[in-house]
Amino acid sequence: MAIPKQERLVSLVMCLLAARRYVTKEELRQSIESYRLCTSDEAFDRMFERDKDDVRELGFIVETGANDPLIESADGYRIRPEANTLPPVELDPEEAAALALAAGAWQQSALAGAATGALYKLKAAGVEIDSAPLTSVEPRVTAREPAFGPLLDALRTRRPIQFGYRRSGAAEVTARVVEPWGMSCWRGRWYLVGFARDRGEQRVFRLDRIADKPKPKPLKEPFSAEVPAKVDVRAQVARFAGEGGEGIARIRVRTGAGFPLRARASAVRPAGEGWDELELSHGHGLHHWLAEFGPDVVVLEPPHLRDAVVAQLREAAGTATGQVKVG
Repeated sequence: MAIPKQERLVSLVMCLLAARRYVTKEELRQSIESYRLCTSDEAFDRMFERDKDDVRELGFIVETGANDPLIESADGYRIRPEANTLPPVELDPEEAAALALAAGAWQQSALAGAATGALYKLKAAGVEIDSAPLTSVEPRVTAREPAFGPLLDALRTRRPIQFGYRRSGAAEVTARVVEPWGMSCWRGRWYLVGFARDRGEQRVFRLDRIADKPKPKPLKEPFSAEVPAKVDVRAQVARFAGEGGEGIARIRVRTGAGFPLRARASAVRPAGEGWDELELSHGHGLHHWLAEFGPDVVVLEPPHLRDAVVAQLREAAGTATGQVKVG
């Protein structure tokens, strides 16, 4: 099975950045899975030269040299951390948050495992590894959903993707074809925004509801719908996942609890007997968030939101005990 190019480039950068000496092409070939799968020296040389050029285009300074000063041939490569460090950059809170999110997504899924495996192989081959320069690419946001990698690739190549999807509260998996516009993480969960061909309109999908089988598969065809000039993925996910879009919810929150809910509320007033009443706008997925607060939250209205929270709590209780009881 072919290994994605982005996985190969991540492994190459990590190896060259972590090594404390020049690493030869042969050492890289034995350490990086994609290179070891090359069927000939010529195929490996072509792949390595393309990757080296791509890494340099990304802004890294790849040096060539030899570890032995008595050897004239420069048969090794490395990326010196001190030569690839940016000057101090001042970011406002929103810019810093966006950068942290991008860094977290960069080394998720198969990328992290491949890069780590390549480093272990280099270390086993006698190359001294310095892990300090790698802290800048340490992931901050988890993306354990199997669909994350294929969706990221479909976004990069601007191709439709087909997958099985299980809607909230539904047992069956339905086939969907989506033209992806963007992904966003909201309260620890990843969401996809795009044009759903079967519905003929824009939709939001939660990644943990995308089925493992059949495996998400990018299609070799262009988009059929025009992509809007500006897609506010974050705002659309927020409306879908719990804020706005469906009206105002009234809930009771135990005094001294539910501070994230209080921060989002448009109104807070005492309800007596150790409870406060909150009003907040809600969207499609607010019941998931409310269920996380357990007995500290009671939904007053609307009724469908209260029913959804009760169903979510019953499902969680059934998962914990190995059975689901409804009554």
